[in-house]
Amino acid sequence: MNGLNRWIPRLIIATAVLHFVWAFAQPNAWAAIVADGFLATVVDTGLPDFWIRESSVWFMASGIALLALGTLTRQILRATGRVPAQIGWYLLALGVPMCALYFPVTGSWALVVIGVLVLAAARRTEGAAVTAEAR
Repeated sequence: MNGLNRWIPRLIIATAVLHFVWAFAQPNAWAAIVADGFLATVVDTGLPDFWIRESSVWFMASGIALLALGTLTRQILRATGRVPAQIGWYLLALGVPMCALYFPVTGSWALVVIGVLVLAAARRTEGAAVTAEAR
């Protein structure tokens, strides 16, 4: 396991933590969501704070998804000694469209960078495994 492989789950988990922080630190609508009783409190597009409510929920949901991806990546790395390229493709599939739609006001470029790092690490460990098998 190389150093890049060890950093990939950490980077994904750090990105998840940033999503959680942003979900609660930005101007958010959690107080309004709680006051309305949670159930169907983000479906009324006519509410004046609808976009803030939606943003709050999506940042939290993205944080949960990234945390799951990061912790699963860490488990796979511990079990196999390498990060699968599939993780990189998932991150690129999330990051590239978000960058195209929201750039420059988005942090989704971080997903693109981490996705490229995952693909580089997967290729490096795959090449090392092929070389080791050839011996």
